[in-house]
Amino acid sequence: MITDPGAIRRMGIEALTRELGAVGMARFLRQIAAGEGDYTRERDALLAGTTMADIERQLAERNTEQTGT
Repeated sequence: MITDPGAIRRMGIEALTRELGAVGMARFLRQIAAGEGDYTRERDALLAGTTMADIERQLAERNTEQTGT
């Protein structure tokens, strides 16, 4: 498990860039860097009623879309 904050940040930025492109990564970082709002409350509202089965299904669907299988 990686615990170095610099390495985690670098890997996160690489993953965001890979998935969103450079512009999308920058837009995402601007959204979260503002530090406004209550992340915990927003997350709880966003995920209300979501089960592990829902998450597993969504991951399987995403994998199928990406691999075409």
